[in-house]
Amino acid sequence: MLQNFCDWLSNTSVSLTIQTITWIIPAVQTIHILCVAIVMSCMAMMDLRLVGVAGTRRPVSAAVSRFVPWVWGALPVLLATGIILIIGEPSRELLNPYFRLKMASLVVVIVITFFVQRQNTKDAAYWEARKGMAAIAGALSLLLWVGIVTCGRWIAYY
Repeated sequence: MLQNFCDWLSNTSVSLTIQTITWIIPAVQTIHILCVAIVMSCMAMMDLRLVGVAGTRRPVSAAVSRFVPWVWGALPVLLATGIILIIGEPSRELLNPYFRLKMASLVVVIVITFFVQRQNTKDAAYWEARKGMAAIAGALSLLLWVGIVTCGRWIAYY
């Protein structure tokens, strides 16, 4: 059934346009990768602060407030560029187990990030008082983000 959807999608006029105009995929991939760099650098800084190995002179609340808005700003661009890439090559993406793992990991890490930010908004000292929980959230988030990038790269090789 998913294969049928991919076949249909790849024959739509939008998909055929993306497939035939040679600059679209590289341009969209470039924007996608630049946004990945923004998200990864911001999340690395915030997660390493949650873990307690970087930026320890400032409270966790400062790191969350500084970096998470950049993540929320870049994620819609990643979504838009990702949709364009899927429409351009639906079978390559939607049938790929690395793509599915990437999307599942992304859902989990977005929930973690939302939770971290929500608790930080409710109580700026929340994570300072729960260093163990902060370290777990930061380590899990960082691991998931590295996994997402790795899966994204492996999509091309599967």
